[in-house]
Amino acid sequence: MSGVISTRPFAFLGLVLSPEWLESCFRFFESHKDLFFWASFPGIYLLMVLVGRHLKRRHRVKLNLTYHLFALSTAVYVSAKLFDEPLAVTAWDKPIGFRHEVGVIMCLLGTLFLVALVDRYVWELYFHEKHRIKIPKFFSQVVKLVLFVITGILILVYGYHAEIKGLVLAPSVLAVILGLAMQNLLGNIIAGLALQFGKAFKDGDWLLINNQYAKVIDINWRSTRLLTNDDVSIDVPNLDMTKSIITNLNLPHNLHAMRLSVLVDNSAPPTRVKDILLHAASNAKGVSGEKRPKVFLKNFGESGVEYEVKFYMDDHELYNESCDAIRTNIWYSLHRHGIRMPYPTRTLMLEKPVRKKEQEIQHSARMMLRQHSLFQTLTDEQLDSLLPRGRIVHFGMGERLIQQGDDGDSMFILVSGEADVAIVRDGKSAKVAVLNSGDCFGEMSLLTGEKRSATVSAVKDCEVVEIGKYVLARSLKENPELLQQLGALLAKRQMEMEGIIAASSKGGVQDATVVRYTNTFMKKLS
Repeated sequence: MSGVISTRPFAFLGLVLSPEWLESCFRFFESHKDLFFWASFPGIYLLMVLVGRHLKRRHRVKLNLTYHLFALSTAVYVSAKLFDEPLAVTAWDKPIGFRHEVGVIMCLLGTLFLVALVDRYVWELYFHEKHRIKIPKFFSQVVKLVLFVITGILILVYGYHAEIKGLVLAPSVLAVILGLAMQNLLGNIIAGLALQFGKAFKDGDWLLINNQYAKVIDINWRSTRLLTNDDVSIDVPNLDMTKSIITNLNLPHNLHAMRLSVLVDNSAPPTRVKDILLHAASNAKGVSGEKRPKVFLKNFGESGVEYEVKFYMDDHELYNESCDAIRTNIWYSLHRHGIRMPYPTRTLMLEKPVRKKEQEIQHSARMMLRQHSLFQTLTDEQLDSLLPRGRIVHFGMGERLIQQGDDGDSMFILVSGEADVAIVRDGKSAKVAVLNSGDCFGEMSLLTGEKRSATVSAVKDCEVVEIGKYVLARSLKENPELLQQLGALLAKRQMEMEGIIAASSKGGVQDATVVRYTNTFMKKLS
């Protein structure tokens, strides 16, 4: 019995492959085609998602949201193609199909998926990990551009039935227009290719370009990105890079020389100075030990002898730190050996202030103050003791000399210039007077201690003599009779302003009022 072959499986297979059974299956498929379409759509999508997850986790392929969109568009397009689904919507009572457009989107997203596969399996695994060859980023970007161009041509030919002849002639017709419009762009692309294949520099190299030290960060299809020691990014078009003189500090090797200058006193022997500078540079942080620094006598200057220190570095990123360490060591070394670091010398002509000008201003101020009613009773000696202690102040056009509402601790004599007097009432400013050369202002606030009653602004440049409260108090202390005269005169003026004298008919009452006001002003002044 063991050698007898059962015929049941063959009988079942014959039943399955019989024309009647196949015809019934086909009729079932036709009648339920929509059901199969909606079942295959999520199935294909989930299958592609599982494949993408496997590629991302196991093979580290860089996939993102665009892959999900690619899986979705592929599932829709393949399912519609298999089951002949038109994928149409009805608009304005007319069906509009979009299966063709879904296919175009699928092709474009598929190109992105292909680019991710090329980046992982070709550039990273094959070249970088297996053969230890780092492909320039610019070259991979050109490959991406070529893949998208090929995809675009295939879509036009097979998707929109464009003729190859038309595709070939179209660039020729637009070549002149695009060449003019994209001259710089194409020039940068060609220059980028020249920089890559010429291997003038690579990522991480330090360059000296346009008197600027910077490290190469990236070379793309349009420009080269550089980073300075101050972490400042510089974007230089590739076309400009090819036109510039570039010094690569990392070619033929990373070891390169830098220089700094030091000014030393003329009296120091050069041989001794060179030994000190050489020892200071050799022991500085960041200076390479492969080559010993060198010191040169560079120039004889006006204030000292200039020396140049030449030192070597492996990493230019430490340039600022190395220069700082060398200069610090030099300072301590020179001071330990008693050698002075000179400073630039200049011959200065110092002149004493011109006293004559001040005397003229104070003389003019005395003549002006003599015309003021409050100071007419003062003698020349009293005025001479008051004015020299005042200070000469200059105000420019538009500046405020005093502000309404501020404390008044000084008075002013306008020697030259012009100023406006304005008062603010009910929120509105009104001009009430114009001050010219010879006018005094601010004296009432100084003598009474009240707030400034107006704002004075310079219409032209003004030159004034300011007499402060302490200056006046010192003069009054030395001349008690002056205090009595000013107090009485100021009390009389204040009484006139208040209308007390006009209203009073008895001399005794008037005398008592004057005494009261005088004592009040004397207390404020003292």
